[in-house]
Amino acid sequence: MYMVLGPFMTNTYIVYNEKNMEGLVVDPSFTPEHYIRAIKDKNIKLKAILLTHAHVDHMAGMNKLRQEFPGALMYMDKRDQPFLRDPERNLSYMFSPSVKVEDADIWIKQGDEIKTCGLTFHVIDSAGHTPGGVSYYEKGEGIVFTGDSLFQGSIGRTDFPGGNLKMLVGNIKKNLLSLPPSTVVLSGHGGQTSIGAEDRTNPFLNGGF
Repeated sequence: MYMVLGPFMTNTYIVYNEKNMEGLVVDPSFTPEHYIRAIKDKNIKLKAILLTHAHVDHMAGMNKLRQEFPGALMYMDKRDQPFLRDPERNLSYMFSPSVKVEDADIWIKQGDEIKTCGLTFHVIDSAGHTPGGVSYYEKGEGIVFTGDSLFQGSIGRTDFPGGNLKMLVGNIKKNLLSLPPSTVVLSGHGGQTSIGAEDRTNPFLNGGF
């Protein structure tokens, strides 16, 4: 399930295994009381928090979520570590109070596997929107969480601190478009799409832009 939250309409995802009711959250955004309530209402045992990148709208609820579920492990790429406690870099300087988050429990990188809740997520380097942007691919379910790297018909902005357009497009083409075309893309904003659809029609990737 997912919720669209906050002023930037950010997608926060709750993934859980119906067999053992173990679950995880991808990109905990604003108003954490909404997804915390959903987790508790369904009696989900939260095991992990996956962060695609360290911008405020993807981690605004991180501190509250960790407080409520202290056993849940937070995963992220260490290249975004400087963003966690820097309101200028994580873009929370425009809010009051600004957001500062403690380090991840587990640092991850391209090629790592995260085995949790009976699922296996492959870490994919999709940096460029931020220096440490990653995507999480679950082969068995045929889904990939792309954060703000790849959207339906678009890609992430690169005019924020640490952004790099050439890097982003290169990583998408090399590391995301190589996934099976049927893979469902669950991004940080907007609706779902597929790898095949974006490979065929995304103007930022096929020379149309």
